[in-house]
Amino acid sequence: MAEQCSSGLIALDWGTSSLRAHLLDRRGGILDTRSRPWGIQHLPEGGFSAAYQGLVGDWLARAPGLPAIAAGMVGSRNGWQEVPYVDCPADAATIAAGLAICDTGVGPLHLVPGVLQAGDLPDVMRGEETQILGALAVDPALAADSRLVLPGTHSKWVTIRAGRIVGFSSFLTGELFAVLRDHSILGRPAHEAPSPAQLADATQAFHRGLEVARKSGAAGIAGRLFTTRSLFLTGGLAPQATLDYLSGLLIGEELRSGLATAGVDRGPGPPDRIAIIGAAALCSRYRDAFAVFGRSDVQSCGDTAAAGLWQVATVAGLVSNTTPSGSDHRV
Repeated sequence: MAEQCSSGLIALDWGTSSLRAHLLDRRGGILDTRSRPWGIQHLPEGGFSAAYQGLVGDWLARAPGLPAIAAGMVGSRNGWQEVPYVDCPADAATIAAGLAICDTGVGPLHLVPGVLQAGDLPDVMRGEETQILGALAVDPALAADSRLVLPGTHSKWVTIRAGRIVGFSSFLTGELFAVLRDHSILGRPAHEAPSPAQLADATQAFHRGLEVARKSGAAGIAGRLFTTRSLFLTGGLAPQATLDYLSGLLIGEELRSGLATAGVDRGPGPPDRIAIIGAAALCSRYRDAFAVFGRSDVQSCGDTAAAGLWQVATVAGLVSNTTPSGSDHRV
């Protein structure tokens, strides 16, 4: 099918552990998608150039001059070429103006900058800004006034006003879970259990962890993490379900803190609109968690990286929705 369609852009989502490439048509629709476990820390022999050419080289060979753009950790200090952050507040124009060009050996690759929130306690994002722009393109109603939540290794809670990223906070939820699961006593029962938890037991344990976090108040979960161990030792938690309980504690703490510090519950008047961006399974888990916290109105935007890359490329003038026939790349 891709061979019969006019292509307009190669769009790469290049992170720490994986590399995904989309071939987009002249309207930003996805013609083809490929992925490899070639994140910046897991490159094949030959490094970045080999990974890039190995994944999209045939697209470029069939359509010389096809523009290409990449977001994510590929533009970090440990990436192919470091791209300076743009300052927050930031919108599509700000981010597009910060693009850097990387010489790949088979044509230029435009690298998207991350966003810096300066201050005494600075925060940064790299890759999420592109997903955010994609979400605003997919659902323009989010642009006026919303909170966007991007769950993951380093979850982001982002405040959107008038189409701009005006503030954000990072939560190490996913990374903390991995560390505690693999390198602490809290993870042992599940690792040593003869079988995984049944779905009903896992869901119940997850909700139990969420409730403990929700009721922890200002104290947070620091003094409650060990209950993952003590509940198991006293028979209150099956070994197979301990990790689901731990996940509930950590995600619940993220929501408790995020809802409080983001000011989502602002008193009189409607609360901020909340949307979750990311993989379907993780978005579903977070929507479940938000419901426990009284926010069953949260929507999921899904994976919006490709839409965001198209937005940046369009604003930067790399592509347009009215590509002249002389620039009609067929792949």
